[in-house]
Amino acid sequence: MTYLVTGATGKAGRWVVEHLLREGVAVRALTRDPANARLPERVEVVAGDLTDPATLDGVFDGVVGAHLLTTGGADGAGLRTGPELAALAEKAGVRRVTLLWNGRVGPVEEAFAASGVEWTSLRPVDFMGNVRHWAPAIRDEGAVREPFADVPSGFVDEYDVGAVAAAVLVRGGHAGRSYVITGPRPLSKRERLAAISSAIGRPLRLVELSEEEARERWRRAGFDDDFLEVYAAWQSAPPPETVAVSPAVREITGREPRTFERWLADNAGIFR
Repeated sequence: MTYLVTGATGKAGRWVVEHLLREGVAVRALTRDPANARLPERVEVVAGDLTDPATLDGVFDGVVGAHLLTTGGADGAGLRTGPELAALAEKAGVRRVTLLWNGRVGPVEEAFAASGVEWTSLRPVDFMGNVRHWAPAIRDEGAVREPFADVPSGFVDEYDVGAVAAAVLVRGGHAGRSYVITGPRPLSKRERLAAISSAIGRPLRLVELSEEEARERWRRAGFDDDFLEVYAAWQSAPPPETVAVSPAVREITGREPRTFERWLADNAGIFR
């Protein structure tokens, strides 16, 4: 029995692969660039692109469970190939999938909800690893520039997202469920930066951007207007469930979610 992981070289995808290997199952990893995947030797790495179903010939063959992205590119746009992906999975006999959402329900979720494949939606509020993009500014300037500095969010270690996905895929019992996934406590950007400062033993400053300044930065980064609206609303006034502490990691994996301090113990070196 083989388990497919899409986005296998991404922040969460690598941990899905790792936790599936710990379950003792065969893993097939889908990536656009197999030559640079840098995944464990036991993993079968295959080339393909979820935005182009023509590249997925045979990818689902022999697969019993699949971890699927719902985002189609760097601009944050949702995949439009949901119907094709669901059809391929159903035809190949895939039993269950985990769907890593992109902040809104889109064609992938809709297609699998209408299919005969068991699906579970995983909804991490934010990844702890996303603070990595602060590293150059912290190293060079000792400061970061962000909007909504004091709005808390229940971000989560990607390690835990991988553990949840692997448990759902291998053990089952979560068909048709959607899980918000958070760490053990919400933290604002200001609190995150303070934790990094403590971890590296260096004072750091947060320069707060206005919403319009932030929107302009996101436009330059290539986000489309529809996603920008969702992203700005999410950051300025997140839904209550994303600020509350979710029990999903504990209930599905049987242990407490990792703290940001634990994440920093492994990753603080990138900020020095």
